[in-house]
Amino acid sequence: MPVSQKLQQISPVDIRANPENPRLVFRHGEMENLMVSIAKHGVQVPITIYREGKHYRLLDGERRWRCARKLNLPLIPALVQAKPTELQNLLLMYNIHALREQWDYFTIASKLRRIIDLFTTEQGRAPNEVELSEATGLTRGQIRRCRLLLDLPERFTELLLAELELPKPRQKLSEDLFIEMERALKAVSRRMPSYRPRLDGIRDTLIDKYRAGTIASITDFRQLAKIATATDKEAVTTKEAQRALDRVFDPRSNEGIREAYESTVEFMYDEQKAARQVTVLVEYINGVIETDSANELDAEFLEELRNLMRALRKLLASDR
Repeated sequence: MPVSQKLQQISPVDIRANPENPRLVFRHGEMENLMVSIAKHGVQVPITIYREGKHYRLLDGERRWRCARKLNLPLIPALVQAKPTELQNLLLMYNIHALREQWDYFTIASKLRRIIDLFTTEQGRAPNEVELSEATGLTRGQIRRCRLLLDLPERFTELLLAELELPKPRQKLSEDLFIEMERALKAVSRRMPSYRPRLDGIRDTLIDKYRAGTIASITDFRQLAKIATATDKEAVTTKEAQRALDRVFDPRSNEGIREAYESTVEFMYDEQKAARQVTVLVEYINGVIETDSANELDAEFLEELRNLMRALRKLLASDR
């Protein structure tokens, strides 16, 4: 990857945007703030460009370049480097940009498929997650989340892109919403393939219910997966789970995910959580007994153990 750079003063009119730039959204408020800063102090951080024919092509600094053009600045500082290959171009931009906080996941994901295609062409095989992570600077978890967005049908990506144009406080349909929803729907459709042909309509219903507040939180989508996977543990039958999901996926129903979860499988997951806590407590008590350190236990803790014993006696008596 080219690394040799030379600092020069370049006219913004001689520079062109990079068509491979993953950044898709330039929010008005953020651009206005940057323009005020540049008008007062100039461009303090050089942009990065490479020569292409009679002009230069941007690698880093499109927001600064756009502001400089609007302000009619005659020259701006730029690091000029050798022209990269198309794959090098994309990977360099990812490693410069991708982990910046202002980048949206959809921005990061937008060119990931192109990177995969170029890598496949050059190497004769598709990259695995580790190779993608090393090449782009993204974590494997970020790559998985990006792929969930890449797999969205086009009309939902257009809906998400329109939402991303808004200032963040006004965004209702966030990337996290779509990521959580897609992860849940993949889990549901793997176990219940009958839902696959209906997924677009199901997405519409879930989005409408989220907007209406029937689905209270984006983390509720994780409970959809728990309803579907509970059939693996035989906590509920497939028909019971499907009836619960049908109520959530029905646009005429006022039932949200949380209500369906509570009425079907919550008891099982609560029981599993309690079992793990009991295991930890038993191991701790056995350790106290083995080290003969019972006399060092706090009086309040001992009282809670006595309360537990009384509750256990009632529970075991009712089970006879």
